[in-house]
Amino acid sequence: MIKIILKRNREESLLRFHPWVFSGAIAEIQGNPAEGDLVAVHACDGSLLAYGHYQIGSIAVRVLSFDDSALRPDFWATMLSRALQMRVAAGLHVHGASVRHCEERIDVAISSTNCYRLVHGEGDNLPGLIIDYYDGVCVMQAHSVGMFRAKKHISDALQKVYGPELKAVYDKSSGTAPFKAGLELIDGYLYRCEGFSDDEQVVLENGHKFLVNWTEGQKTGFFLDQRDNRALVGSLSKGRNVLNLFCYTGGFSIYALAAGANHVDSVDSSKKAMMMVDRNVALNGFDETKHTSLCCDAIDYLRDVPVGKYDLMIVDPPAFAKHRGSLKNALRAYQRLNAAAIAKVAPGGFVFTYSCSQVVDKEAFALAVFSAAAQCGRSVRILDRLNQPCDHSVNIYHPEGEYLKGLLLYVE
Repeated sequence: MIKIILKRNREESLLRFHPWVFSGAIAEIQGNPAEGDLVAVHACDGSLLAYGHYQIGSIAVRVLSFDDSALRPDFWATMLSRALQMRVAAGLHVHGASVRHCEERIDVAISSTNCYRLVHGEGDNLPGLIIDYYDGVCVMQAHSVGMFRAKKHISDALQKVYGPELKAVYDKSSGTAPFKAGLELIDGYLYRCEGFSDDEQVVLENGHKFLVNWTEGQKTGFFLDQRDNRALVGSLSKGRNVLNLFCYTGGFSIYALAAGANHVDSVDSSKKAMMMVDRNVALNGFDETKHTSLCCDAIDYLRDVPVGKYDLMIVDPPAFAKHRGSLKNALRAYQRLNAAAIAKVAPGGFVFTYSCSQVVDKEAFALAVFSAAAQCGRSVRILDRLNQPCDHSVNIYHPEGEYLKGLLLYVE
């Protein structure tokens, strides 16, 4: 096996179980690894530290194990079983019990949620791998060449872990795996059980119905990381006029309508997303006069909103910063966007504001929102600090995995 030899005193992070080896820490590479190869990482004294996927870039190795378990034939099944067991313990999955769909009703006696993230990269000790579960369909995204090359093994392991519950495994890595010569970055099914031919289906989240299309939707088809925050929005929506900006397929809107919001306006620039919002509103049987879909730029719409029209706003934009070089511009954008929301919300109203940019830490985001509030001159209180749910777990040795941050604001 190819050996990665570290420079003297550069093994400390691995001894603390951090799952990355940076290229600057490497003294020598014994062999000629291809990107994605499994390599052994050694300290300068020759002691074995870890095994992981080799890659070209600032992160040279993504660690799969700190012992020899990555070499065992049952590695993938073992790791996926451990990930599933955590979701079972958290109440997100009931073994052998997929919620049954009928034309006129959905039996929710088994579970009110049948979609969740099964693998969250480093949070589940599988760096570079995302797997979302949608009532028997697993949608995977490889963010590294190593995980992309292992996709068939991962699909086989999913079949072992879920057994007859598994309907399909869909690989959607074309937009996430690094473009390298020789990689066929074409999305498609790695497995389908007999008779399964759908590209979308209805799932349940806290008893609410959502259509998920994993072939045409963003990411894996649905933003599962806002499940707990959607429930919180629902708890405060009764009798309020709600504005859901950057709404995608209307997750927050459905919770607000179910809770008895007076009216909900959903805004997104994607025509496909807005069509799905309308389908989700109809799917849940809501009075369509209480909801309006607006296909337009969310920032432009907010700029033209009359002051006081809404007394609950959700501001959940896409990542403004995907790398540190764009951090300053991103923070300015967050400040401008939140200043507009705070200025326009009705007195006694709520603003739920989020950032999903990993390079924007929670302190920097809070400072941007503070600056926005100061710019408006209104009295603003932080009622809650919001984050990602338990199935988007954070490895305690890899705090960088805590990417979603939010604030619940009360504006007088």
